[in-house]
Amino acid sequence: MLQETRLHRIRALLTTQHQLSTERIINELGISRETARRDIIELEAQGLARRVHGGLVAVDSQPEPPLQVRRNAQAKEKRAIAVAAAQHLQPGQTLFLDAGTTTTMLAEQLRTMSGLTIITNSLQAALALSAAEEHETLNNQVILIGGMMMAGAQQTRGEMTIGEIYRYRADVALLSPVGIDAKNGASSFHPHEAAIARAMVQQANRTILLADHSKLGVMSRTVYAAIAEIDLLICDSGAVKPGALTALQQALPQVQVV
Repeated sequence: MLQETRLHRIRALLTTQHQLSTERIINELGISRETARRDIIELEAQGLARRVHGGLVAVDSQPEPPLQVRRNAQAKEKRAIAVAAAQHLQPGQTLFLDAGTTTTMLAEQLRTMSGLTIITNSLQAALALSAAEEHETLNNQVILIGGMMMAGAQQTRGEMTIGEIYRYRADVALLSPVGIDAKNGASSFHPHEAAIARAMVQQANRTILLADHSKLGVMSRTVYAAIAEIDLLICDSGAVKPGALTALQQALPQVQVV
């Protein structure tokens, strides 16, 4: 097996396991201990993993806090970002919304608009968009994408979800990343969330990212949109990593600070 192939397989294991023992690598790949040691050293040299006693761990991959914690964090800033994002939209457009907490707040704003088609894998966003009495008519068409459900996730995911996304074309994808970095672009912690966001980017004419200040200059473990694929970043002016906002303003075609 070529080293490039081995490194790819080890990285794939790291995306789900975060930490791998040398024994696990040996058994999974069917290689010698010396080969595993060389591959671990190479991954560290490339900045893709960090050696620890008995194996290696992924870098820059702190897990996201629980959903309820994320929903309450920077709530005021997220709402201001959602209000600003709604002003870039107009009746007749088709939108993708991912399952981020900021895009759920955007869904609440979109409920007051009309003539939109909104496609989402977020149960919370779909519920916010359809909040009305039974006899009332919704202002917008709401499409909840099917797929697998996991405990507490409040979103659909998996191959079925991604397959459904590719059935549609959208005018705008509105996404809430875990991090956005001027060099690497938009990223998510969970590979399944990144895969959904990636499909939405590919199927939309325009991509708008909604990110509060805590996400600026942050690189999570799975990139889903390069800088060149991002048309607009809407963020707030809270405390950020030194230079992070300036770097993004220089790299992106448009940054709106609320």
